[in-house]
Amino acid sequence: MFAQKIRPFLYLGALYLTISLITRIVFLFHPITTASFGIFEILKILLTGVLNDVLVFVITCPFLALYFLFLSNSKYQKPYGQIILSLLILLFLYILLIPNNIFKQYGGSIAEIALTFIGLKIIFFALMFFLPERRLQIRNSLYFVTLFLYVLLIVFNAVSEYFFYNEFGLRYNFIAVDYLIYTNEVIGNIMESYPVIPLFLAIAAVTLTITVLIYRRTKTELSDLPNLKQKTILMGSYLVLCGISLLGLNFTTKIKSNNVFGEEIQANGLPKFYWAFTHNELDYFQFYPEINQQQAEKSFLSQFTPPVLQRNIIPAAPELKKNVVLISIESLSADFLAHYGNTQKITPFLDSLADQSLIFTNLYATGNRTVRGLEALTLCIPPTAGESIIKRENNKNKFTTGSVFKSKGYDVKFLYGGYSYFDNMEDFYKGNGYDIVDRNNFTPEEITFANVWGVADEDMARKAISTMNAEARSGKPFFNHWMTVSNHRPFTYPNGKIDIPGDAKSREGGVKYTDYALRKFFEMAKQQSWYRNTVFVIIADHCASSAGDTELPMDKYRIPAMIFSEGFIRPQKFTQTMSQIDVMPTLFGLLNFKYQSKFLGQDVMTRQFQPKAYVATYEDLGLISDNHLTIISPVRKVKQYALVQQKNNLSPEFNLYFDENPLKEKDQNKTLINATISAYQSTSYWLKNNKLNR
Repeated sequence: MFAQKIRPFLYLGALYLTISLITRIVFLFHPITTASFGIFEILKILLTGVLNDVLVFVITCPFLALYFLFLSNSKYQKPYGQIILSLLILLFLYILLIPNNIFKQYGGSIAEIALTFIGLKIIFFALMFFLPERRLQIRNSLYFVTLFLYVLLIVFNAVSEYFFYNEFGLRYNFIAVDYLIYTNEVIGNIMESYPVIPLFLAIAAVTLTITVLIYRRTKTELSDLPNLKQKTILMGSYLVLCGISLLGLNFTTKIKSNNVFGEEIQANGLPKFYWAFTHNELDYFQFYPEINQQQAEKSFLSQFTPPVLQRNIIPAAPELKKNVVLISIESLSADFLAHYGNTQKITPFLDSLADQSLIFTNLYATGNRTVRGLEALTLCIPPTAGESIIKRENNKNKFTTGSVFKSKGYDVKFLYGGYSYFDNMEDFYKGNGYDIVDRNNFTPEEITFANVWGVADEDMARKAISTMNAEARSGKPFFNHWMTVSNHRPFTYPNGKIDIPGDAKSREGGVKYTDYALRKFFEMAKQQSWYRNTVFVIIADHCASSAGDTELPMDKYRIPAMIFSEGFIRPQKFTQTMSQIDVMPTLFGLLNFKYQSKFLGQDVMTRQFQPKAYVATYEDLGLISDNHLTIISPVRKVKQYALVQQKNNLSPEFNLYFDENPLKEKDQNKTLINATISAYQSTSYWLKNNKLNR
């Protein structure tokens, strides 16, 4: 009886082990595998691999186990059937009709996916409830679909692992995680690189054939479902096996081979994918072009005076102990502002403030995620391969913007309208000496509107004013870094504030409401005693979109930035190319701060400044310099684009850069390629060896 009930698992497991073994053998003899193996090493690799596969298969079966757990006839009996069907219908209506239900709060397609799933569940439950004579037939059909999906995943995963190994000589790593994030770009690349239609047809044919074979041998199990006692024994046994498998993988994944190829071939791709997803790192020295380390550091540090990593910044004038408020605005592309050519009038306050500020008109974000922007403004270093340092384990005790202010006796805080545990912000900022003010610090009376991302920017503005008033009363200067939230999907905010309804879920509305909230913040700030002694830095964390025709579309990285201080900062435009990592070193220069610096950004107001910008995705690392965009990528790929300056007809005072076609290797600027490698290799080396810690 027991063996019969687990027959589907046995067949699927045998399929998984067979395909995994074939894949492993293919890897052993693949041309990219340049290592040679003796007979005993091959046996060790294969046996370790089979053991890994058994343990992984057990861990990946919970959905199938739950599917069999909920198979029963009793739930269709009265009154249970009516109750369950009624609850499903009520849940469907809740998602469909309630405007701000929990699914719609998250934006995107989550509500539509939930509606589809619940709708299908209602249809099939109703059919099996009202047509008991067809119940077994319907159940068999659903079982066939379930088997098909499992077999498809097994076959598709094997094909995916083959192509990944074919390109990188490795199992899944952070690049595979990156592929999930940049789905459009990846699908486009696959469509252009492989015969997709024949390949998918072959996968579908193999999957269908295997599914039919397994279905015919196991469908009789659905005619005699296990009772509650048998299900309890089966689920208990499965949970014990899961525990054993987790412990076993902790051991088998640490078994070493004589070389990297051996370790990769004996490994299973799914645990490696999970590890990459949770560790967020991509080893620069394994995937990217390199030059001599000393040469790389010498080249990169030549922009600084003196040309060393830790250097003394000695200003010519006395220090100014002014308060500093850094406002990083969620998803604010430069082209949302009239100053950059927009005609929608959705940022009237920021445009008016720009006229009174030092505005940087040709500044580029380092990435396209909030944590990357926060990293640039806090650590002032070029982006590195993989996830932002904020989300990594080794993210504490770094040399930061906040540590410079703390050394000057400042009160240092990070302000965020949501829960700062999101994206690991709380762990990062607390671990680097910042105090946190987030949604946890709000009383119910202080919140007039909130969505899934946090309280409305207007509420956070009031909280920021009260926080700064308390800091000012302490007698200490303060540095507060405020990250806004309202200009983020689902773009909801209080009605009646601007001329776009708060429930329209419009990006333009999100931008305009954030602009409105910032106006309110400055109106309140002007009434405070500390206002005249405060410098405000307003900058976007990244653009609203990152999709484009090239790996790093420059127009999707250009962001607005300005420094404003009434009576202190003279209004002017800085038009040279610069990076997000240059903003805070420039501010410290304006304040005449004397400090020991490890920042890798420059004060753009100095004679030593070299116009350039760093732009990156999770794996493509770029340098904009001297009318070129140079990109380095895995595996040791280099691309370079020549850039031309064109006038923006809507705002002719600003130049915009546009990409041309990639340069052929013989036409590439080798000096800029070496500069790009030097910057990213040096930064990666210093991070790896904790050279950028305090």
